Amino acid sequence: MSAVQVEKKVEEEESKNVEKSGELLFCGGTSWDVIGRRKGAVEGNLISPTRLRPLVGINIRFVASGCCEFPSHCLFNALPAIVWHWMWKGVAILGDAMRHDHTLLLKGQLGHGDSIQRDRPTVVSELSKHKVVRAASGRSHSVVITEDGYSFAFGWNKHGQLGSGSAKNEIEKSPVRCQVSDVKNTACGADFTVWLSCVEGASILTAGLPQYGQLGHGTDNEYNTKDSSVRLAYEAQPRPKAITSLAGETIVKVACGTNHTVAVDANGYVYTWGFGGYGRLGHREQKDEWAPRRVDVFQRQNLLPPDAVISAGSVNSACTAGGGQLYMWGKIKTTGDDWMYPKPLMDLSGWNLRCMDSGNMHHFVGADSSCISWGHAQYGELGYGPNGQKSSAVPKKVEILDGMHVMSVACGMGHSMVIVDRTNVGDRLDQLDVYDGKASVEGSEEPVSGPLVSEQTPKKGASKATQNSKRKKSKDSSDSEDEDDNDGDSEDEDSDESDEQVNGRTEPKRQRGGKASGRGRGNGAKKAAPAEGKGAGRGRGRPPSANKSPKPAQGKAGPGKRGRPRKS
Repeated sequence: MSAVQVEKKVEEEESKNVEKSGELLFCGGTSWDVIGRRKGAVEGNLISPTRLRPLVGINIRFVASGCCEFPSHCLFNALPAIVWHWMWKGVAILGDAMRHDHTLLLKGQLGHGDSIQRDRPTVVSELSKHKVVRAASGRSHSVVITEDGYSFAFGWNKHGQLGSGSAKNEIEKSPVRCQVSDVKNTACGADFTVWLSCVEGASILTAGLPQYGQLGHGTDNEYNTKDSSVRLAYEAQPRPKAITSLAGETIVKVACGTNHTVAVDANGYVYTWGFGGYGRLGHREQKDEWAPRRVDVFQRQNLLPPDAVISAGSVNSACTAGGGQLYMWGKIKTTGDDWMYPKPLMDLSGWNLRCMDSGNMHHFVGADSSCISWGHAQYGELGYGPNGQKSSAVPKKVEILDGMHVMSVACGMGHSMVIVDRTNVGDRLDQLDVYDGKASVEGSEEPVSGPLVSEQTPKKGASKATQNSKRKKSKDSSDSEDEDDNDGDSEDEDSDESDEQVNGRTEPKRQRGGKASGRGRGNGAKKAAPAEGKGAGRGRGRPPSANKSPKPAQGKAGPGKRGRPRKS
């Protein structure tokens, strides 16, 4: 198959996916005051896929979110070609929230020409006259692609990541025209942007911060701020520039991590460049690459097919190769060795992966008639529900979405979003929770923490007998978890099961116990279990209802809940 035919097939597949629409579901953190911190109550998280009331019944056809560290933001596109944003408790759809002195400050990232916080979805009026077909979001900026091949961007522009040709205005509060044409797709890293163009010899262009070589131009544009100073700076590149080393190739797919890029050409070869830490570039070393370098694993008989799926997280990368097998490389788990080169993820062998996205350290996949997630999570972004574990080192089904056709997924810092097809689901969508998003953080916590307040009130006057009973329950809970740990599960699952009862309600004082459970893995699961029990019992004011009991832990050990996900 020629490169032109491959490119045409890829465009047909993408246009087919764009025209479909469905219902948007959200899971994860709802308060950016807490996300990214080590301290603070984690109340009000949506730990199961939840419908958003302002978007119930609206046909959503595309969703995007940045994998970067907080603050992250999301962006979605509805029929008929209307771009929406939402500044929702510090989460900005087509926007962002910058942290300063523990407050949230908008910098015009909502695209309305002002810095006003909006708590409900609002149409970006200046884009309403364009038919938007693609979009991407970085740490503090957003980029959209229109049907006629133009690109618009808004948000933070300190490093020229908007591609407007100038970085004079550090903030663009309204959409500005990017200096590119005939654009068909885009992707954003933390502070840089990549465009895919139909122009021959310039199929991929980049702009923004070149610090780690993520722009692919063979340099990081480093210079001394003063002749007498050792302080280094990096010259911004505000005008999109074609990558000359790929001038002879036709790039058809691209994905961006925080500071690295993954691209696929029409022949099925994979290229990576940028920051090389943790082996995220797949070259068996951690050296930064300032220009695109071909990944040697994907050659000869293992080239990527036209319908391949690629994804880039903050510290890892992934793609599907021959036979639909998923390969991953980089920092895959919070513990253990990094994958310095692409390795097949055997847990998903045989599954037909249609879409995938990666967040900071978690992943979401739409495959067959199921939705699968795994990774390190703290805010319910894996969507396992109140009785499920918080994190998972191995892929697991999102049971509440089993049997639904997932059309698109997007992952950000502390949250995940999926678009599901409304056909053939009956009234299952009506059975899902609906989140309003209008109430303040305190208001949203009242239904959840209300019963706990009355139990926590007499904590100073609690008798020793009550405290002893709490310690006894914690000991029983650790014993039951010790039995689960001996089932042969992975390290990360063991450490995260201690959080299943408090998923979405983690207490601030519990953190020290969490650290203890995460550090003792090298001594074996059985030895680590008492540390988990100890961590669960921390905090004298912890209500008895929040302590773990053996019953949920035993329920978790049932068939189909652990290990490799089974097909329906």
